[in-house]
Amino acid sequence: MLNSKKHIVLSLLSVLSLTASARQNIYHKGWIDFNKNGKMDVYENPSAPIMERVSDLLAQMTTEEKTCQLATLYGSKRVLKDWEPTAAWKNCVWKDGIANIDEQANGIGRGGSEYSFPYKKSVGNKHVIQKWFVEETRLGIPVDFTNEGIRGLCHDRATSFPAQCGQGATWDRALIRQIANVTAQEASVLGYTNVYAPILDVSRDPRWGRVVECYSESPYLAGELGKQMVLGLQENRIVSTPKHFAVYSLPVGGRDEGTRTDPHVAPKEMKTLLLEPFRKAIQEGGALGVMSSYNDYDGEPITGSSYFLTELLRHQWGFHGYVVSDSEAVEFLSSKHHVAANREEGAAMAINAGLDVRTNFSMPETFILPLRQALTDGLVSMQTLDARVKDVLYVKFWLGLFDNPYRGNVNEVDQVVHSKAHQQLSLRAALESIVLLKNENNLLPLSKSLKRIAVIGPNADATTAHVCRYGPANAPIQSVLNGIRESMRGAEIRYAKGCSIVDNHFPESELYEVALDTTEQRMIDEAVEVARQSDVAVVVLGGSEETVREEYSRTDLNLMGRQEQLLRAVYATGKPVVLVLLDGRAATINWANQYVPAIVHGWFPGEFTGTAVAKVLFGDYNPGGKLAVTFPKSVGQIPYAFPFKPGADSKGPVRVDGALYPFGYGLSYTTFAYSDFHISKPVIGIQGETEVSCKVRNTGQREGDEIVQLYIRDDVSSVTTYQKSLRGFERIHLKAGEETTVHFTLTPRDLSLWNKHEEFVVEPGTFTIMVGRSSEDICLHGKLTVDAYHASSEDKPAAKADLLGY
Repeated sequence: MLNSKKHIVLSLLSVLSLTASARQNIYHKGWIDFNKNGKMDVYENPSAPIMERVSDLLAQMTTEEKTCQLATLYGSKRVLKDWEPTAAWKNCVWKDGIANIDEQANGIGRGGSEYSFPYKKSVGNKHVIQKWFVEETRLGIPVDFTNEGIRGLCHDRATSFPAQCGQGATWDRALIRQIANVTAQEASVLGYTNVYAPILDVSRDPRWGRVVECYSESPYLAGELGKQMVLGLQENRIVSTPKHFAVYSLPVGGRDEGTRTDPHVAPKEMKTLLLEPFRKAIQEGGALGVMSSYNDYDGEPITGSSYFLTELLRHQWGFHGYVVSDSEAVEFLSSKHHVAANREEGAAMAINAGLDVRTNFSMPETFILPLRQALTDGLVSMQTLDARVKDVLYVKFWLGLFDNPYRGNVNEVDQVVHSKAHQQLSLRAALESIVLLKNENNLLPLSKSLKRIAVIGPNADATTAHVCRYGPANAPIQSVLNGIRESMRGAEIRYAKGCSIVDNHFPESELYEVALDTTEQRMIDEAVEVARQSDVAVVVLGGSEETVREEYSRTDLNLMGRQEQLLRAVYATGKPVVLVLLDGRAATINWANQYVPAIVHGWFPGEFTGTAVAKVLFGDYNPGGKLAVTFPKSVGQIPYAFPFKPGADSKGPVRVDGALYPFGYGLSYTTFAYSDFHISKPVIGIQGETEVSCKVRNTGQREGDEIVQLYIRDDVSSVTTYQKSLRGFERIHLKAGEETTVHFTLTPRDLSLWNKHEEFVVEPGTFTIMVGRSSEDICLHGKLTVDAYHASSEDKPAAKADLLGY
């Protein structure tokens, strides 16, 4: 949404209302005199190649100006105390510029909604700040305005989408691309230029608090969806900054908070499971941002690791954007990891390793001044400093900030942000994310002729507790209770909360039984009475922002607090019970699975939570979501995540085995039949490709979605591989009786492994190819042979570099 060059001057004059001062003379037809020297320098020339512009600007910069381009200034009164520039800014470290300003006027932080809404106020605020950096600093280097955006843009009353765990349950590439486009359009019109999304951590441990923010435990699914988010953001000229790189999602014991160290994962597993989504986002998606994590790997902190930040990112994957640190990751080098003695050594270690921009909730000089001292002391060379600054400048030129620094549009912002079209996409995403876990005797969908419906549970009327700090502020979440009321206006809807998400003794109450107090007993009794007076009871349980988010890791996966006691008491009334779970993690709901006839998992569906759940419950929408994570039966099974190594789920005489619900699982109100499995080329060379296809028919009475899943197994290999690896999926919609053919392409990368010599290769041999409804419900299978001596005109050259994508 950048303005064309011929309109730049008119746009700037109308937005900024410039006075007749000398500053007005920097705006010329088609270019801006950023350094105020009265001529068009190369870096000011919109027609010059980006790298020539970068080099020209870098050559004009002082050490002070260079170091200022390597730090973030947190906005919204978190670090930046002033809403607008003041005279005192001339004495601040950012008088020489700044890399980016994060979350400015977005409605998060101490400033609240003062400058975030109405939307025009936020745009104007960023323009005023940008104007100061363009006009009042020597070289006029514009600011990159960054923001979060994992479930919609993190801005006051922007469009709210399902949590990333719910987005993962859609298995819908096209939908994720559209979510990215909406996020980018709203970011652009509000004046943001860089979005910290997607999260590409792979959720291997459901106890971890940030599983709610992960697409999946499968690197393939997470990588495919994450790539679409990157592409959708950047095709709108918004930088995508995936996080948290790397090996972040396996904190010891599933704990984060103060731990943030010591992930236990072997090198091959790290590359196969945890790095693959980031590789895909960078090599295939072209992401121009990366956020470095604050954990270590094998004793080496990521933010101080040249292997991760330079060798892997830049030399092997070809990354050419800028790396920003997670908050306090640089400081942890000395304060937590103790690999640096002080801030100076920590700054030097991070910059030398490949970090470009330090981010933390502290004044930027707490990094900039130690970095300058490190330069003086010879701990960082000027050559290294220049390389880091070039990365930042490259991104700013790619964004077009030197052609139009004033992103955002006050004339369009009200029509774009939270528009009807964007809300419709949010509703679609909410619907697609819902997973039907159980439907005994087809209790669902419920009849619309029901006269009395009980809606019970701590999540039934919840709204604000489902708003994420990394998503839109003040999102208008609709509760399940209101959704059912709107859907069933002719019925009597009775509500009882029944209990809270957690009890007063939580989490100790997970260790031993604590008797109900009088208030808790009264609330359960009220819920039971409401259920007795109704035809059916919809019990809405699960978690919230109080129980699953950053720094909220658990030691148990059972329903928290008094929730299961409430569920059992309602079930004991003998009335039909539907359990609706709204949560961000897998839960060990063994009793519910055994006894409750219908179970629906909604994750955190966003602002249309109530409408989406009601449409599923009463048959206006046929649920088609599938689990992007495994549900274990017991926390004692962890680690327990797909894909599994051979024997990882073997039976034992004194322990529970098997999944409660396997990866890829999800039911429908209709049925689907698979047939006509075909491998186009059953024998290929090591650089060959083949197409796999099958037919899928809707054999039920309702239209619906099916997610067709392709898995492979390397039958004999030089190293131990997984029993099944996801290598393809398609979400399809079929009317009753309709049939379609689904096609997949298997490439050398899909068949490759990391061998004993740390080489990523295709090994000759046979592969079992499987297609089915889930990882455990395989409908069709066949054999593919890779012959080292087989060659055809369609095979690619047998070059390892092609295979790796390096």
